[in-house]
Amino acid sequence: MKDREFKISGKIVDVVSRTIRKGILHIEEGIIRRISYTNDVEDVFIVPGLVDSHMHIESSLLIPSRFASQAVKHGTLGLVTDPHEIANVLGEIGVDFMINDAQKVPLEIKFGVPSCVPATRHETSGFVLDSNIVESLLKRDEVVCLAEVMDFVGVIEEDLEVLKKIIACKKLGKKIDGHAPGLRGEDLKKYVASGISADHECSTMEEALEKIGLGMMIQIREGSAAKDFDSLYPLLESHPDKVMLCTDDLHPDDMEEKGHINYLIRKGLEKNLDLFSLLRAASYNPIHHYGLDLGLLQKGDQADFLVVEDLNDFNVKMVYRKGECICENGNATFNFSNEILLNNFSRKSISISDLHVEPENGKIKTIVVKDGDLLTDVENRTPKISNGNVISDTENDILKMVVMSRYDNGKPVIGFAKGFGYKKGAIAESIAHDSHNIIAVGTSDEELLHAINSLIDMKGGIVAVNDGERASVKLEVAGLMSNKRGDELLKEYNYLSNFASNLGSDFSSPFMTLAFMSLLVIPKLKLSDKGLFDVNQFKVVPLFEH
Repeated sequence: MKDREFKISGKIVDVVSRTIRKGILHIEEGIIRRISYTNDVEDVFIVPGLVDSHMHIESSLLIPSRFASQAVKHGTLGLVTDPHEIANVLGEIGVDFMINDAQKVPLEIKFGVPSCVPATRHETSGFVLDSNIVESLLKRDEVVCLAEVMDFVGVIEEDLEVLKKIIACKKLGKKIDGHAPGLRGEDLKKYVASGISADHECSTMEEALEKIGLGMMIQIREGSAAKDFDSLYPLLESHPDKVMLCTDDLHPDDMEEKGHINYLIRKGLEKNLDLFSLLRAASYNPIHHYGLDLGLLQKGDQADFLVVEDLNDFNVKMVYRKGECICENGNATFNFSNEILLNNFSRKSISISDLHVEPENGKIKTIVVKDGDLLTDVENRTPKISNGNVISDTENDILKMVVMSRYDNGKPVIGFAKGFGYKKGAIAESIAHDSHNIIAVGTSDEELLHAINSLIDMKGGIVAVNDGERASVKLEVAGLMSNKRGDELLKEYNYLSNFASNLGSDFSSPFMTLAFMSLLVIPKLKLSDKGLFDVNQFKVVPLFEH
């Protein structure tokens, strides 16, 4: 119980003073009342709880309370999460659901208010969060920031709606998070001058250093699709107080296999980075930046900490929150069920003729996809034509890609992608950033039709098909998340992932990568339900290059 007095001993890792000292924490009513130093201690390390400074819980495919029970066993005690995904599907109702469900668990889960719903006007979303709704949500105690301002063009050009959201946040004294991949020079200066203070979209040291020079915090991201740690880790040596760690988007299999923020601690130690710089980026820096209610092993702090057997492996033995053990030996001591079903899915089945592409003179603009990277390139490729229809060309790895609205029955929009490497079958999902329409890629029109209509029958989820067979995960909450326990969901997802891996792609996370092929705010070429989109020109462009 929180009100009991107890002691716990070990090697206390103090990220404030940058020391490790053997000692005993004397805890009463969830507070560290006294710290006594002695050599007679347990052979373990006592470490501050870890914080993911920017992430989307929806990407775990679990609702917040279910996600918490998985994350805590990796030493995660704090999250700053942006419910942008569910907001695009369900609006303010979706944000309320996430906040209310998160309050059931003992982790420190704080929220950003989605700043760009929809992300652009060039896609169909389920809802719009205007400046009035955003201002109302910003006033909630559970909110610590205006989440990733993706509309950097709106900031630079002083769009009134964008500025209203920023001004409302500044009046409340809360942080403003950025999302400006590749933004440099005078435009970046104007973006930062608006009050935006953190960014998780840097992929090069040059970009990160320019943003730090203007006063920004850099969130080094290592998720399932975007992996920037290997490019940016030198910042932890050169600018340790300007760095936080985050995952952004992390699929459940990656968290189970590798871990969460503790995985980045291990990666950093393998690169011989300073332990304290790593731990401060995962605790002290985000706690102070966002004003999180988490202790840092100081006298008078809340008793929030981890017990770790070995710092190099960083395997977590116990997790304490306000003096209570909430996870021991990988087993969370809390568990909550949820039967609420929320969705917004109106799509009807399509026919094979809806996937027909009439050939034109010239080459097709092809999205070049890379594993572990949200940025795409563009190539003009000769189309493969059969019976008056442009089809997938598996020999040259040019596959037909489809995006179609889940909110109405608009005509499917078709593009082509190079890089996935599938030799057979198709995959489809209702996770398609940011509006979460239906997205699919496949080796033939017939396989695409099977995958898409299977997804429509499920009213949301992830599916892979091949030669009449199918594997799938149904996501009954907004077509984004499951109510299932983490272990149950992971079993289904692993079966699906293994099924899909036999289709020929060697991508580490093909479903996550596919989900970002409709994200119209990350260069260069993407696909929405309104057309093929050139991000640099910020407009819909024709499929054929004449």
